[in-house]
Amino acid sequence: MYTKRGIVWFRQDLRLHDNEALHDAISSLDEVIPVYVFDERTFLGKTDHFGFPKTGKYRARFIIESVADLRASLQAIGSNLIVRVGKPEEVLFEIAQKAKTNWVFCNRERTPDEVYVQDTLEQKLWTIGQEIRYSRGKMLYYTADLPFPITHTPDSFAQFRKEVERYVPVREPLPGPEEMAPIMVKMEEGEIPGLEDLGHTPFEPDNRANFVYKGGERAGLEHLHRYIWEEETVQQYTHRHCGVSSAGYSSHFSAWLSQGCLSPKMIYHHLKAYEQQRGASDSAQDLFHALLMRDFLRLMVKKHGCKVFDKGGLIANVDTRWRDDDRLLQRWVSGATGVPFIDANMNEIAATGYMSNRGRQNVASFLAKDLMVNWQMGAEYFESVLIDYDVTSNWMNWNYAAGISADPREDKHFNIISQAMKYDPKGEYVKTWLPQLAGVPSEMVHQPDLLSSDEQDRLHLHIGADYPEAVISTERWRVR
Repeated sequence: MYTKRGIVWFRQDLRLHDNEALHDAISSLDEVIPVYVFDERTFLGKTDHFGFPKTGKYRARFIIESVADLRASLQAIGSNLIVRVGKPEEVLFEIAQKAKTNWVFCNRERTPDEVYVQDTLEQKLWTIGQEIRYSRGKMLYYTADLPFPITHTPDSFAQFRKEVERYVPVREPLPGPEEMAPIMVKMEEGEIPGLEDLGHTPFEPDNRANFVYKGGERAGLEHLHRYIWEEETVQQYTHRHCGVSSAGYSSHFSAWLSQGCLSPKMIYHHLKAYEQQRGASDSAQDLFHALLMRDFLRLMVKKHGCKVFDKGGLIANVDTRWRDDDRLLQRWVSGATGVPFIDANMNEIAATGYMSNRGRQNVASFLAKDLMVNWQMGAEYFESVLIDYDVTSNWMNWNYAAGISADPREDKHFNIISQAMKYDPKGEYVKTWLPQLAGVPSEMVHQPDLLSSDEQDRLHLHIGADYPEAVISTERWRVR
């Protein structure tokens, strides 16, 4: 009897719910072989130009947890997850040959590293009469539902939102399978690597973190239910999402979204259900706009292609003052610029892999607009260290920070001291991540470089010894 057999290649879609590739495979095949490959280039390699570890320890552990959770979920419904470490285009081709499959089902990716892998795999599969069947899985909207082709996507988010929000419905998320046929082909399931196998030392979460991520679909769905239905923290989103600390300053969906443990459509439909039961709210609407922004950034990369990674960005405009300054970059990375609001944020991301959106905007502006360091260095550092790294969101947001996006209204140069005083008026966030400044009065904690010698003596704080001298005097951002 002829058996239609195929592989589902899990990529950044580590979930069962609303997984179009998995749904299509189950509908089309007699036997489905789920596979995840830890790409050795992604987990053991370096960033393209400046040599940071391509996947830092925080994201590596989150992905390990997510893959383990996916395997457990598949086993619970009768299947399993085959796990390998290597190059996906080689590993999947080998499995396809041995298992005599018909197709590989997967979600299509759009950026260079991912495109290279999927194109190479596709070419290999053609040599044995097999092919890839692509699905979509990262976006809230289907591109086919948009009122314009990708090449005509507005370069302004405001215009994009205006053309899409009221007129394009968000499709219902696909249900996850309740059962699957077992894998009948004999093959080793493979061990899920540990942090040490990926070049990292095990670690404990920093006790200063406001939120601790746990990888996996089940943890993501539990957080979604808790955030919207149990604690109703969503109600605080509008008033607090621009902050840098305290409960409600972030939805914290980003890491689960970036690895596809949560579908954006699932979040959206929970928000709509919440509004139907509890009434419309600005907070639910603002969170929807954050999901919409993710789509917009992805469409910008689809439209403009590799320009997003170039030094001149989407508008091909290089500021000649940008330089590859390793010394200044290291001061920024290590939280030693002498500007507390910057240093506190950089200490947080180094200790947790996470930083608020407000913090990201400020540290990026500071690097590219004040230190005049090549913004690509900052983008690659974020690529390395962020637990919620998403290639399109990260690189597009750095384009905005550097003033080289296609929307001139997004060219912002932040006044760091004004931002610090607005979002950390008492210096509580700064003192959490810079404990050496704990004794500095709140009115001076953001500008310790302006303390006189006598004031430093009284505070038992000596600039240059206990805390670094400022690379730029905070008088630069004089607040009147």
